[in-house]
Amino acid sequence: MKMSEGVEWALHSCVNLAWSGPDRAVSAARLAAWHDLPAAYLNKQLQALARAGIVTSTPGPRGGFRLARPLDAISLMDVVVAVEGAEDAFRCTEIRQQGPGAGAASGYPADCAIAHAMTRAELAWRRALAAQNLDEIRQQAERQAPEAPERLRAWLATR
Repeated sequence: MKMSEGVEWALHSCVNLAWSGPDRAVSAARLAAWHDLPAAYLNKQLQALARAGIVTSTPGPRGGFRLARPLDAISLMDVVVAVEGAEDAFRCTEIRQQGPGAGAASGYPADCAIAHAMTRAELAWRRALAAQNLDEIRQQAERQAPEAPERLRAWLATR
């Protein structure tokens, strides 16, 4: 399964919004500039997060985005679903009932073994993403780069 880069951008944006402070709204353009991303495309990801209730959006010249809830209440799966949608990654199209083998279709069990295996794997993936929240990611990022939150706040203050 391949996720769009929008998932990565949305995850980083959530952590950056947490670092920017609870009272500060940050525009999509400012968030995009921090990582040299295209603002219009990042704005689409942020709007998806807003529709999902992960961030709030305030219009106007002093507006921007803020987290709608604490990072520990936002799972990685919440962000993936907000950006990518809730559809299953694997969709069984019952090809076993096509072609020369189609006549034997009555001999097939109701559940396709491949679809069953793929569903189990996807469920494990979704559970793993749902079990990890963005505060855990923030903590790990701060252990790896302790200066990152202050550097972001200082950069936002200068512009």
